Formats: sequence, structure tokens, C-alpha cells
Amino acid sequence: REVQQNLLPRNNPAVKGLDIAGKSIYCDETGGDYFDFLENDDLDDGRFAVVIGDVSEHGIPSALLMATARAFIRQRSALSGDISRVVSDVNRQLTRDVEDTGRFMTLFYLLIDPGRGHLQWVRAGHDAALIYDPATDQFEELGGEGIALGIDQDWRYQSFERSGLRSGQIIILSTDGLWEAQDGQGKMFGKEAIYDLVRRNASAGAGQLLDTLLYAVTRFQKDQPPTDDITLAIIKVK
Repeated sequence: REVQQNLLPRNNPAVKGLDIAGKSIYCDETGGDYFDFLENDDLDDGRFAVVIGDVSEHGIPSALLMATARAFIRQRSALSGDISRVVSDVNRQLTRDVEDTGRFMTLFYLLIDPGRGHLQWVRAGHDAALIYDPATDQFEELGGEGIALGIDQDWRYQSFERSGLRSGQIIILSTDGLWEAQDGQGKMFGKEAIYDLVRRNASAGAGQLLDTLLYAVTRFQKDQPPTDDITLAIIKVK
């Protein structure tokens, strides 16, 4: 657990034009959830990347796969190439490692250009990221096709784009452990509860909003032990 926790970001990064916070909570000693911040020294033109992933199952094997994927992603992201090529190359390497195990990993790779107000992302079987705009009170999904990593080494991932980021907008990336958290009666926390909390706390900073969401999930579960890891990243445009 100590080794794996040290692979996750220790501090929230300071990026001009963005307020960023992220956290993982594992349901076991080790887990398969993963997130990372790839800061400006790994990219050019002031861009910034947030990556979030979820390895199938739990325990030591999932933790090892998460650590392997992290190394592949960091190494490949430091080289040249569009993020679609980055994810395709990582998938090729990861598939060779897991092809006999049946394990896989979903991933969402988001590249943010604060100066241009531009987003680019690759979705590899992961739930879509969300953007909330308080000015219009609208949620928008960052969707797109793409299978999980570790299934088909020849899969070619596509990147998708969106422009028009504005001050006050909030980007939310999460693993499904957030909305699938259950209470003692088996009722799920659900996405509508997340939408409501984001709406009511849209003026808060990224760190405060993240803590509010995680605290609400903990209260909802009461004494029910968690059955899945929860990872959440919040990016607020300043």
C-alpha cells in the first residue's frame, strides 16, 4: 500500500488558469484505480494533462498492473506524438503484459490548453468526463469511442476535441466507484447526486468541491464497507 500510494500525486499542481485537485481512496490495502498529473515539463506550449484509470478487479495483481501502466504512460507522454498515438502505444505494450491474465484497464487521457481554452482527450473504455457550466446550468459529457487497454493490441485510438473553455467551468473525471457506492440497502449514490452537489457548490475551489463530494459519498455509505476504489479529479477554470 505504501509503495502504491507513493506512485500517486502527492500534491495538487499549480497551473496558470486552472484550479486542480485529485484524490484516490482504495477499498483494500492496494487497488487498481490510478490518476496522474503530467505537468508542463512533460509537455510543451503550456499544456497540461490529467489521466485517470481503473484496472479490473482489486488486490496486488491490479496494483502491479496500475504501476506498470503508470510507467508506460509517463514514459510515452514525454515523447513526441499526438495523445491518440500515446494511448495506442501504451495499449500495445500493456496488452502484451496482460494478454494471458484476462485483466484490462479503462483510461481517460485529457489534455488541457488553458491559454487557448481548448481540450483534447482520448477515451479508452472509461466513463466520459463531465463539464459543468454554471452560467448555463448545463452538464456536458466528453465522450467518444475506444475500448479498454489490454484487450486488442492493434486498436488505434482516436482523439476528440472541444474549444470554448470559460472561467467558472468545472471539469470532473472519476472512476465508477464514486456513483456506484452503495448504502446498507444496496442503493447506489448515483450520478444525479453528483450533479446536484456540483451545482450547489460550483463557486467553491477545486479542493473544496472534491472534499464535499467524497464526504457526501462517505456519509451515504454510513457503516457499509466500500466495495470499489474511488478516484476523483476536479479541474476548475479560473
